[in-house]
This record gives sequence, structure tokens and C-alpha cells, in this order.
Amino acid sequence: MNYQTPVYLLPFVLSGTLVTLAAVLFGLHRALKLARWSTRDRRQVVWIATVLPVGWFFAALFLSWSGFYGGADDQIPTIQYGVFIPILLGVALFWRWGTFQRAIEAVPQQWIVSVQLFRAEGAIFLILYAVHRPPGVFAWPAGLGDVIVGLLAPVVGLAYAYSPRHATALLRAWNLFGIGDLLVVVATGFLTSSSRFQMLAMSSPNVLISAFPLVMIPAFLVPLAVLLHLASLRKLRQTETPGPLSHQLLASQRS
Repeated sequence: MNYQTPVYLLPFVLSGTLVTLAAVLFGLHRALKLARWSTRDRRQVVWIATVLPVGWFFAALFLSWSGFYGGADDQIPTIQYGVFIPILLGVALFWRWGTFQRAIEAVPQQWIVSVQLFRAEGAIFLILYAVHRPPGVFAWPAGLGDVIVGLLAPVVGLAYAYSPRHATALLRAWNLFGIGDLLVVVATGFLTSSSRFQMLAMSSPNVLISAFPLVMIPAFLVPLAVLLHLASLRKLRQTETPGPLSHQLLASQRS
């Protein structure tokens, strides 16, 4: 089997990742400005929120390019580190840094949701499957699930912006479906890639998903998508059952 990386993957993956990162940072900056944060506080949060994901991006890029995530039949896989460590650090940052919590509160729910239009990039898995690259047991659920979540993102975001009360159930279902899709992507990618734990697609291992540049998707975009889903669900929960923190944050935004 030909395992050569298609030439179009590098510009596709890197351009999509950079555009997504730029959209997230621009949305954060715009939201804090509309929330009338002081220039000093806004610059501090945006600077930190820029340094951390940009540093994460270059770390993932270096590890991907150096072959750190590459699999082999006799080795323990390493891609799980690229997926779960950023998620755990992101959750810890949210819980430990009150200013970051306020920043998430300031970003409109529909923005957090709609930016996941980038998930439609998962169509690349179906394109690769059409040329007989990744196994179908991975490509079909990963590709279709991501495309569905991505195309529905702006629809769900607009529905919630128009009528939050009536779109609450839709928003929650979309978030849970999106997280479930990511779990399927990670699980099937893990089980079809060459490693000691490979259990699927034994005759045609999923080589590309652990190789540069496609591995940037599980190493960067998947954790980013998970954190966006968690932020959306957290914000939805606070909206439904406002507590002291929500009232405090709302009061600080009005001041």
C-alpha cells in the first residue's frame, strides 16, 4: 500500500488550523471590547489567551513534524498525550483563573458555538478515503460526524441567539453530539493506527492520522473543539441556574 502523504494535506491542514485559531482569538478580543472591559484587563487576557494557544500550536507542530506521534507495531502510541494533556490544562486553567472565567462569560454563546464551523474540515477524511487512504471504519464516522457538527454549528448558534429559551435543548444536544463525535474520532483513530493496541484495520493501518501534517487535527483541533464544547455547556448551565458567580460576573461586566 502507498503510504505517501498527499501534497494537498499540508496547506489544507495548516491553513485551516491557523484560520480557526485566528477566529477564536478575534472573537475573544471582540467580545471583551463589547463587554466594555478596561483596556488594561482586555489586553492582559487577550495577550495570555494568544500566547498559550499559539505556544500550544507550535509545540504540536514541532512534535508532529519530528515524528513524535508516529506509530509502529511494537510501540506504545503517543497521540493520547497530544489529545488529553491540552484538554486537562485548559480545564485546569478555567477553574483556577477567575479572570478567564469572566472572559468566557463575556463571549456570546452563539460565538462559541458558531466558530466550530471549522469541524467541517473533517470532510478531508472522506476525501482521503475516496483515494483509498484511511480505513473506512475510521474515515466514515470521523468524516460524517465532523461535517454534520460543523455545518450545524452556525445554525445552532443563530437559533440560540434568536430564542435562547426554545433552543436550549438543541444547543445541549448539539454539544453532546459533538463531544461524542470527537470520542469516536479519537477511539477509532487510536484503534486503527499502528501500535501495540491496534485492534481494527489490521491489513490497512491508519498511517496518515499519526503522521505530519494530518496528526495536527487530533493534536490541536480536537482538544480545541472539546474545550469549546465544555465552555458552551458550562455557559449554558450558568444561564439555566444562575448562582452567585454568575451574578458577580454580570455585575462586573456592567460596571
